[in-house]
Amino acid sequence: MAIWQKAEIQTLKGKEVATLPIIVSASRATDIPAFYSRWFIERLRKGYAVKFNPFNKKREVISFAKTRVIVFWSKFPEPIIQYLNVLEQRHINYYFLYTVNDYPEYELHVPTLDKRIQVFKRLSNMLGAQRVIWRFDPLIISDQLNSEELLCRIEKIGQQLKGYTKRLVFSFVDLHYLKVQRNLKKYHARFFDISKEEKLEIAEELKKMTDSWDMDLRSCASPIDFSSLGIRPNKCIDDELMVRLFAHDKELMDFLGYQENSIYISRKSLKDKGQRPQCGCIYSKDIGAYNTCPFECIYCYANNDFSKAREFYRKHNYLDENL
Repeated sequence: MAIWQKAEIQTLKGKEVATLPIIVSASRATDIPAFYSRWFIERLRKGYAVKFNPFNKKREVISFAKTRVIVFWSKFPEPIIQYLNVLEQRHINYYFLYTVNDYPEYELHVPTLDKRIQVFKRLSNMLGAQRVIWRFDPLIISDQLNSEELLCRIEKIGQQLKGYTKRLVFSFVDLHYLKVQRNLKKYHARFFDISKEEKLEIAEELKKMTDSWDMDLRSCASPIDFSSLGIRPNKCIDDELMVRLFAHDKELMDFLGYQENSIYISRKSLKDKGQRPQCGCIYSKDIGAYNTCPFECIYCYANNDFSKAREFYRKHNYLDENL
């Protein structure tokens, strides 16, 4: 099914057929708010961006002409805050998925935890607690970190973020990605497979914490059913959240199939079939590129060569069409 409209637009290459998504993801593949905010705003002003399929290298032009929601993914979105007024002026809705972990052993170049928490609170004060979603992702057990210490670190962050967010999203590290395996070997890190029983125990403890913080705990793309603990699967690209936050946007509501003052029921046809089977996200168009994030988190599935990512960032021309 063709979920997005297409139209011919003018690009640097001349007339090209572009995809016109209503929902844009920025981005699962790299940290656009942290490193490429100026590029993003420049592309928004130009009206389009270009991405290349990571498998077949096919060029795709993405127009922002119909965009109603942008979902930002970041570990440090401070650089994009100065540009958010551009989105406001264009009446484009947006919210943040803000990952705040505490892994100094494995996140080699993220800002300090205190700085990331300060920015989280600043963003929440600007946008409201529902529009800044906390991710502690992934949950890792290793030769340097047991489950008790992991939970202590999460509790330390949660005590500071309570009142500044309404949701905590978690997942467990996936050791099956070849990129992750290579990174672990390169950095001599040893992560452990976590049993289903231990995952349930960790999730139960997290639920107790989030209940005390008045946060909704959600699991991300998990094959384990946590419903017995009162934990729902998450949708990072979330139509239900969009209805709550942006019901004033008629074009968006028409796309989601929401009628004013009705009970919203998510349409199965909106589920993004390009994601993992357990992923609950609805369709969006991602505008990021793999191997471009220099944060150098060694569990990252989106980078297979950190030196190339650092070099790309150092040389990047922010006015290019594509990342």
